[in-house]
Amino acid sequence: MRLPSRRYLKATLVGVGAFVVFGIVTGLIPNPLYIRQVPRTPLDYLFLTATGAFLGAYSLQRTNDGRNDEKAATAGTVLGFLAFGCPICNAFLLALFSSSALMTYFDPLRPLVGVVSVAFFAGLLYSRSRSSCEACGIEERGSRTH
Repeated sequence: MRLPSRRYLKATLVGVGAFVVFGIVTGLIPNPLYIRQVPRTPLDYLFLTATGAFLGAYSLQRTNDGRNDEKAATAGTVLGFLAFGCPICNAFLLALFSSSALMTYFDPLRPLVGVVSVAFFAGLLYSRSRSSCEACGIEERGSRTH
C-alpha cells in the first residue's frame, strides 16, 4: 500500500487542525476552556467544516509558483471565522459595537458572511486550479499542444 504524499498529509493536517482549533476557540467543540454564549446552529458547523476543508484544499494547491493570493485566503478565513464564531464573544467586535447591536444587526447577517467566505475560497481554489502548476503536474486547459 502506498503512503500519501507529504502534500496530502500536510493538507489534511491543516484542514483538521483548523477545524479543531477554530471549533475549540468558538465553543462549537464543547470544552472546559470556553463556554459559547449563543446557541450553536447547524450553519455554524457547516461554515466551520467548510472553512477547515477550504484551508486544507488551499494548502494542497499552494506551491511556490509566485502567486500572491494570501490576502484572498486570509479574507475567506476571517469571514468564515466571523460566520461561525460567537458574535458577542468576539472581543474585537465587542470593542467596536455593543452586544445588543451585535445580536440585533450582525447575528442575522452571519449566514450571509459565511456564504461570502465560501465564495472567496471557491473563487480562489477555482482560479488556482485553472492556472498552470508545474509542481503538481496540472496543465492549464487550452494550453496543451498536440
